[in-house]
Amino acid sequence: MLKTLFQVAMRHLLGRRRQSVTTIVGVAVSTMVLITTISLTRGLLDSFVETIIDVAPHITLKGEEIDPVPVNVLEAARPKAVSMVEDHTEKQERDEVSNYRRILSMLASPAYASKVRAASPYVETQVMLVKGRRNEPLLLKGVELEREDAISGIGGKLTEGDAAMFRRTANGLLVGRTVARDMQLKLGDEVTIIPGSGPSRQCKVSGIFFSGVNATDNSVFSSLRLAQIVEGMPAGKVSGIALKVRDPLDNTPLARELQALTGYRSLTWQEANSGVLSLFARIGYIVFSLVAFVGVVSGFGVANILVTTIFEKSRDIAIMKSFGFSRRQLVGMFVLEGFLVGLVGALFGGLLAIGAIDLFASIPVENSQGPITKTGFSMSTNPLYFVYVIGVTVFISTFAAIFPSARAAKLEPVQVLRDSSL
Repeated sequence: MLKTLFQVAMRHLLGRRRQSVTTIVGVAVSTMVLITTISLTRGLLDSFVETIIDVAPHITLKGEEIDPVPVNVLEAARPKAVSMVEDHTEKQERDEVSNYRRILSMLASPAYASKVRAASPYVETQVMLVKGRRNEPLLLKGVELEREDAISGIGGKLTEGDAAMFRRTANGLLVGRTVARDMQLKLGDEVTIIPGSGPSRQCKVSGIFFSGVNATDNSVFSSLRLAQIVEGMPAGKVSGIALKVRDPLDNTPLARELQALTGYRSLTWQEANSGVLSLFARIGYIVFSLVAFVGVVSGFGVANILVTTIFEKSRDIAIMKSFGFSRRQLVGMFVLEGFLVGLVGALFGGLLAIGAIDLFASIPVENSQGPITKTGFSMSTNPLYFVYVIGVTVFISTFAAIFPSARAAKLEPVQVLRDSSL
């Protein structure tokens, strides 16, 4: 009996070949678009996380004390007392880590050697970079190159110049590619750094780097001491300490521990990029909701072909019922037709999606993908996306066939045959 129902279902679909093919193509195209879109959005997120983990610090100890001086200094000694301030001039203090060498020694101890891979002190300051008539405000970051290389791999990201040249050059700078392009800088060019306060300094471009992270490529690296001088910071102080840890995806407990030990705010890379990550999450929810929406549209296409089939084959359905086919068997036959249309269309769409993903990934065009810049599109080939979209499409196509098939099962053979003979 099952074989007979399958043969009849195939004859129905093949009998209306043009409409069946049109519906299958529609299901296939929607499946391809959905899988490709999910692959692109998830690929962008995966690429961003991978790039950030590779280039950016996993934990940053910032020069921001977590226990600042209280506003009411009398509150602890006299809780019921009320303090009043008539005139107050707040001292503008910059965020800085004053005991960074001791913190570096602590991080190098056996207690943290298994958790922390590298630590690099840095000094950040906003400056104006000038060359001839061109100028650009940017972030100057002073580092110890050997330590910074262990954090961001800056030595391997130099497109021009090298680390040895940077060490040999007095007041040498490593310039991000975006800055070099905007200001038309070349290796060996003389530039002027103008800080917010203090005298300007002549520097020399000792290298040009490309990290793929737009914020980093729009900055300039210098020696730690030069940045301290430009910022007017003593040699024993820095803006913060960047850390590379063994487990970058489970770094929150270590960050909270270091924050409690040092008294300085400890920021994980997830917290530093929370805005971008939450944006990716919202985009992901929107894309996944489109799967259901487009699946419903495909379901209407399947329902349409079955309604037409039932209308044209009502006499055949009546004859089948008169030969002893039950309502359940007729419902199963038309549900099988919906299942076959959805399955063939979804599988064909999956094959088209594989080709589309390979095509987008192979396009040799450098483009800015949110906060990162890469050549080609970042595409994810996770098979779960294929299973999810194909499964939802087949389910909706099968479910859409229930209502037309229920209508077919309600046909009365005597009434249909009498009407068809008129």
